[in-house]
Amino acid sequence: MRIAVIGQSVFGLEVYKELRKEGHTIVGVFTIPDKDGKADPLGAEAEKDGVNVFKFPRWRLKGKGIPEVVQVYKATGAELNVMPFCSQFIPMEVIDHPAHGSIIYHPSLLPRHRGASAINWTLIHGDKKGGFTVFWADDGLDTGPILLQRECDVEPDDTVNTIYKRFLFPEGVKGTVDAVRLIAAGNAPKIVQPEEGATYEGIQKKDNAKIDWNQSAQVLHNWIRGNDKVPGAWAEVDGQKVTFYGSSLLDSGATAIGQPLEIPGASQPGLVSKAGLMLFGNDGKALLVKNLQFEDGKMIAAARYFSSGSSASVELTEEEKTFAEQMRGVWKSILTNVDAIEDSTDFFKSGAASMDVVRLVEEVKLRASGCQLQNEDVYMNTTFQDFIQMCVKKLRGEDDEEELVVDYVEKNINNMTIRMPHQLFVNGEFVDAEGGKTYKTINPTDGTAICDVSLAQASDVDRAVAAAKEAFEEGEWGKINPRDRGRLLYKLADLMEEHQEELATIESMDSGAVYTLALKTHVGMSIQTFRYFAGWCDKIQGCTIPINQARPNRNLTFTKKEPIGVCAIVIPWNYPLMMLAWKTAACLAAGNTVVLKPAQVTPLTAMKFAELAARAGFPKGVINILPGSGALVGQRLSDHPDVRKLGFTGSTEIGKHIMKSCAVSNVKKVSLELGGKSPLIIFSDCDMDKAVRMGLSAVFFNKGENCIAAGRLFVEENIHDQYVKRVVEEVKKMKIGDPLDRSTDHGPQNHKAHLDKLVEYCQTGVREGATLVCGGKQVSRPGFFFEPTIFTDVQDHMFIAIEESFGPVMILSKFKSGDVDEVLRRANATEYGLASGVFTRDISKALYVSEKLNAGTVFVNTYNKTDVAAPFGGFKQSGFGKDLEYYSKHRKNTTLF
Repeated sequence: MRIAVIGQSVFGLEVYKELRKEGHTIVGVFTIPDKDGKADPLGAEAEKDGVNVFKFPRWRLKGKGIPEVVQVYKATGAELNVMPFCSQFIPMEVIDHPAHGSIIYHPSLLPRHRGASAINWTLIHGDKKGGFTVFWADDGLDTGPILLQRECDVEPDDTVNTIYKRFLFPEGVKGTVDAVRLIAAGNAPKIVQPEEGATYEGIQKKDNAKIDWNQSAQVLHNWIRGNDKVPGAWAEVDGQKVTFYGSSLLDSGATAIGQPLEIPGASQPGLVSKAGLMLFGNDGKALLVKNLQFEDGKMIAAARYFSSGSSASVELTEEEKTFAEQMRGVWKSILTNVDAIEDSTDFFKSGAASMDVVRLVEEVKLRASGCQLQNEDVYMNTTFQDFIQMCVKKLRGEDDEEELVVDYVEKNINNMTIRMPHQLFVNGEFVDAEGGKTYKTINPTDGTAICDVSLAQASDVDRAVAAAKEAFEEGEWGKINPRDRGRLLYKLADLMEEHQEELATIESMDSGAVYTLALKTHVGMSIQTFRYFAGWCDKIQGCTIPINQARPNRNLTFTKKEPIGVCAIVIPWNYPLMMLAWKTAACLAAGNTVVLKPAQVTPLTAMKFAELAARAGFPKGVINILPGSGALVGQRLSDHPDVRKLGFTGSTEIGKHIMKSCAVSNVKKVSLELGGKSPLIIFSDCDMDKAVRMGLSAVFFNKGENCIAAGRLFVEENIHDQYVKRVVEEVKKMKIGDPLDRSTDHGPQNHKAHLDKLVEYCQTGVREGATLVCGGKQVSRPGFFFEPTIFTDVQDHMFIAIEESFGPVMILSKFKSGDVDEVLRRANATEYGLASGVFTRDISKALYVSEKLNAGTVFVNTYNKTDVAAPFGGFKQSGFGKDLEYYSKHRKNTTLF
């Protein structure tokens, strides 16, 4: 069809482009005149395409069409007028002229909210449903017959901007084009608008957007968001007009600690807190406002109301100075009426408009991809100096406009003050669980409570997954390039290193790990893991495939490795931070988002990690941490339809249940690291000193709470007694005590239930006839301490020979001298296959045994030597999938010393 497009703005531009793609002839674009020398986007694009563009300041005079204007329009020969966004009054003789008439887009569900501020009034009235209408144009009263309507849910905290970006803009463009298709096909309906339910509201202007405080919090919230961003709800505060933006309704009973702010007419003073400005309705309920704008155009974070002028400037590096000069050129190209851009030049006072803000944000992205601006950042930093300072701080990761609010639990311990978050971490914020539910996490050293921790509920899981999904699909995380992703991971590793003593202290206190081990392994390897995967971010590559049709038809086939989406991670309690790092670092490096459930008994380092990730600059929603029960949080993550992969480390029994849930829910990918009963074979030709030293490490490392711990030692019979004598001597030298004492070798078991399980495990071994050489009992002192234990004469059928203790229990069995294949048969006679080991000076024997052992990792003349560059995972019922290392398809990892 021959179509005339009458309108303006980016919306009009997108409709225009889509109509051209559909093959329609655009006979003319009628838009508004240039403003301050700048063409409207629709007109500018049409001129580039060689389409006739007309910029009439008006179509009517005293209610009648201007003849010269109408004549120019009629000369185009349009068969249909499409008015995607039109602020001018169009004469009826123009509307009725084309053979197919005229259609216009309106951002409400007519007949509700007729008039020019339909989106505002949809929100002000608190409508649960919004949407748009494409109708047959009338004389400007929005009463013409309906052609097409589409609706959407209105979210509780939607603003004009959010609902427009999410639905009214993208779906409105599609809907307008769909309407043209119906007209072209001769199927376009004309449904008379009903008068029932019809409303007409006037244009919402600044003068009538003043807030009436004598209303409920819900009504106040609707008024503020309904005027956000244009024209802006305002009130008198401290003698000046202040405009409120970014409102959210708070839960009933919400409280805040902050500095009171008197607001004339309000039922009670507002509270300026770290979260923003808390306001109150006449019903006592509250809402929170994020941003404030003053009469001079300056916008600030509401949390900074009493300190808005105190931000210190930073000194620019040479590279940053170059960036600043580039941006000075951009400002000059936008502010064409300004002779020179000084540090004091104000963007808006110099003539910039909202479209210029969009351009400025995009110009920054082109020159500094690591500086991800929002439009609000420009409004909050209107002078050139403030703008550059803000950009540089963002590039350095020092941006603090939106301060992270953390309710710490502080303790003076280990010669330092540790500060521990204790709430859920969802969508970039520490928040309470639904209903304020909490539980106590216990210090295993003395059995006392460390603090109350938020206990996540199913609804909290849904919120976290929704945040992770939005961050992946719509947020900044999905847009930044891989190297910037790597920079964030490197920065996180640096922050973890800065806080390594604090992290190790928290880990020791919460899990019972000996401090020196926590510092070196729990925390040290976690830092190494993030640095390792940071380096892989920009090296994840696909490949080209030489298919048959590649020649002579010049077909190209290639693979592209893409992130999965939302990944759920459920980790155990033995290495709380390290297990988090092993799984999370790889997920983030690949571009995924994460919802992680730490073990309920050891949540605290995960919460501290969340704080450091936020301070490193990870966007909201990328990392979410939910302490809580496996039965509730873990199960909901397994069942959730928006989770695309789940990684789990824990028992085989729970792993099977998770695998089933993941299959039934949405066939999500699963990787499992499950139970183990790792065999360690010690031949008579071994280096005895090393075999004793490493054998002790294989069993008692991390108090035996080690997934690859040697669950059973097979010792060649001609050295068996000597070996037992040596290890007993060494075990008796172990110092059991406070894990924060640097001389302690053996700390408490992780929690009371596990201690009780170890006592029962050893009692079973004694009942079945194994010889208890030492240990087997709880240590007589406060806390959950268990004696390092050694059993000999363990037969293959016994419970302790088959089942994992996951504690400091050495299980020793003899094998006949020289019978390599028989000991291999016994070592492999288990449903587990996580790790294994062999000690021998014979390299041929070592390689033969390592090849025959059915385990994901084989240690030769060493043990526990894991590294971030080596794959880690098991065979059989020890699970599948690999942690660490890039090439995760390696089947077996052999480490020799």
